[in-house]
Amino acid sequence: MTCYDRRDLGLLLLRLGTGGVLAAHGTQKLFGWFGGHGLEGTGQFMESVGYSPGKASATAAGLAETGGGTLLALGLATPAAGAAAAGAMAGAAAVHTPNGFFAQEGGYEHAATLGLAAIGLAVAGPGRLSLDHVLGHVFDRGWMVPAALAATAAGTAVVVGARTRRMRAKKEGEQEALFQDVEGQ
Repeated sequence: MTCYDRRDLGLLLLRLGTGGVLAAHGTQKLFGWFGGHGLEGTGQFMESVGYSPGKASATAAGLAETGGGTLLALGLATPAAGAAAAGAMAGAAAVHTPNGFFAQEGGYEHAATLGLAAIGLAVAGPGRLSLDHVLGHVFDRGWMVPAALAATAAGTAVVVGARTRRMRAKKEGEQEALFQDVEGQ
């Protein structure tokens, strides 16, 4: 019997937890599972927060979360899986940033935590209790980590940047009240 060290067990637990949460979150978007709204409802939401077209954005986010999360949990193609999940979480964090950090106020705490865990797993690797290890790390080469993270960072910057421009343009189209109605005056 092979002896695994604490690091391998810790990475397995982190992969299962992070990957499981990401996969469940993604299936809410894709299939409406676990109380989610499916592609139609999520697409409408995505459109309302500046990700356009909404349904395509919901599909991309759902696939990144479901696929990235599942692959992380399995420890397969860990650099690409972690990068994809982190990119989706960066997009989610952009939506929640105006609400501050804490999730109880609608902030980006949850998205940031999942994104950072996914990046950490991409960098650290899956450990020996993984499909990557069983397959001889053919999908987990050292060069794949910076390549996957760089490609995802570039793609995420383009998508989030376009969203930011749409939100600014929308806000510029709204007129602020000239006078505030103050009670008692």
